This record gives sequence, C-alpha cells and structure tokens, in this order.
Amino acid sequence: MLKIFSTQLAGQFQRIQSQEEFSIEDGARLLAQGCAGDGTVYVHGFSEMAAIVKEATESLEPFPGARALFNEKGEMASVQPSDRVLLFTRLASDEEAILLAQKLQQEGISTVGVSAIDVEDGFQSAVDIHIDSKLKKPMIPAEDGSRYGFPAIMTGLFVYYALRFTVEEILGEIEDLNY
Repeated sequence: MLKIFSTQLAGQFQRIQSQEEFSIEDGARLLAQGCAGDGTVYVHGFSEMAAIVKEATESLEPFPGARALFNEKGEMASVQPSDRVLLFTRLASDEEAILLAQKLQQEGISTVGVSAIDVEDGFQSAVDIHIDSKLKKPMIPAEDGSRYGFPAIMTGLFVYYALRFTVEEILGEIEDLNY
C-alpha cells in the first residue's frame, strides 16, 4: 500500500512541477513584490490547509515576511494594496475560498491561490494567479472500486515550498542588484 501511495504522490508532485511551472514563477513574482516592498505576505488555508499557515509563519524556515491573514479570534488583518495574499484550499469549488478571494479582488489586493480545479469558473477565476494542485480525488484504489488517500496538505505544501524557494531566489537577485 505504501509503495502505491508513494508512487502516486511522486507522480502528483511531478505533474505540478511540469504543468504549473509558469504559474509558480508568476505567483512567486507577485508575492516577492510584497516581500521586497513595504508590504506583507498574508497566508490563509481553508480547512486542513490551515496547516500551511503554521509552516509559513512558525516553522524553522518561515516564508519571508509572512503573517497569518486571520488571527486566533477569526479577525482578518488590515490588508493594504501593497500587501499580497496567498490562499490555499482543497478544491476550486470551495465557496468560502471563492468569496474571500472575490472580496480581496474588490479591495485591490493581489492574490495567489492554490487549489485543484474541479469546476470551470471557481476559485481560480477569483485570484490573480492560480496554481493547480491537481489533486481532485483520492489516490489509492480500494478493492471495492472506491478510492482513499487524499493528501491535500502534502500537495499544498509542495506548492508552498515551490513558491517559497522561488521567492527567496527572486529576493536574492534583487539584493544582488542593490549592491
């Protein structure tokens, strides 16, 4: 079972790397603008994707200048146009994620979104740059024909790290130009 899961997960990561390369680069550029300027990068994850917020803000290697979009009381930070927002949700059909992204869009806040595209005009249409996590269904087939194993956090973290490493590379290039 573990061999099937690890093979499927490796394939998932490979699909993201090869098919979302340009979106990751574009998303990192947009986020780097917030880091390099006077802005902040706010991060929010819906449902289990909230784990990514902890990684971005409290890990040993946090995302440059990142803060949680919502505090412990559920109050949203006062986001300014110089700030950037990075949103993670499981599927593009997530109504709560769509509403938040639309609100940010109306306020002129640049937003990068990460989700699996499971509908045509969903979350991906409400953000400035969208990265498809490609995980629409569980990975492991069961004997009865059903499937299980839906590692949304793992694919979200893979995209998070791709963005973070690219942002750090961009910020390093900016720093080199300033010397």
